[in-house]
Amino acid sequence: MPNDPRIFEFTGYIARRRGQHEEGLRNLQRAVELDPRNFSTLQQLALSYLFLRRYPEEVATEDRALSIKPDDPETAASRALALFDWKADTRPLHQTIDEIRAKNPKAIQSVADVWFICALAERDAAAADMALTALGDATFGDDQTQFSAAFGRGLVGRMIKDGNKARSAFAALRTEQEKIVQAQPDYGPAICILALIDAGLGRKEEALREIRRAVELVPVEKDSINGAGMVQYSAIVAAWVGEKDLALQNLAKAAQLPGNLSYGRLKLLPWWDPLRDDPRFEQIVGSLAPK
Repeated sequence: MPNDPRIFEFTGYIARRRGQHEEGLRNLQRAVELDPRNFSTLQQLALSYLFLRRYPEEVATEDRALSIKPDDPETAASRALALFDWKADTRPLHQTIDEIRAKNPKAIQSVADVWFICALAERDAAAADMALTALGDATFGDDQTQFSAAFGRGLVGRMIKDGNKARSAFAALRTEQEKIVQAQPDYGPAICILALIDAGLGRKEEALREIRRAVELVPVEKDSINGAGMVQYSAIVAAWVGEKDLALQNLAKAAQLPGNLSYGRLKLLPWWDPLRDDPRFEQIVGSLAPK
């Protein structure tokens, strides 16, 4: 069936997950050629461009998707997020979220995760709290590493340097997250979240041990998307517990891997605040800057 777009679509997903990103991209491009108005495949093609940090192509692909569904809030938010990733500019993202809140308030939960990113990047704690309220029982994060609104409040506490707020939020989460890990002892993303909670609580040795285990369980060779996430979060855990050299070593590796680590996120998000006074960090940020 040489003209069945599903063959190319599914082959593209498999190749991408295996880390064969260029092959995956070619297959998704062919699927779109064969079925040019398939909204879902266009979204997935845009995601492949995101992982490869080819933001102009990502934006163009999302524009094609929006020409099919002009009022789709998630695609509009993803398009604005691409501009943030590319240029560290929150203005298109902020404007898009404001438009969705004004014109389609029922859809705000579906883009609350992106609203939260925007609020963090702008260091707006009040907006971050509103975004987390809108998130409700949904989550934010990357692929299988998904965080609750309660975790987000801990992150906001760190951002505004309110240690009590951060510790209180993380402490409230820890027991339940530990139960999840005990029930799924070989599930890397759950262990990764526990590591971040422990890092936020200052439990250094536990956090470092847990994140090492998460990276071992989800190697990039096995799952390129979640594996890259584990490497990125290992840098955050190390940064939060004061292991700056290890953090920068892991971050440098993450910056070389296809994934959603971007110039905008490194430059503006508070996850990375412990590293900002180090010229090595600025060099990594610069390596992802638009050329």
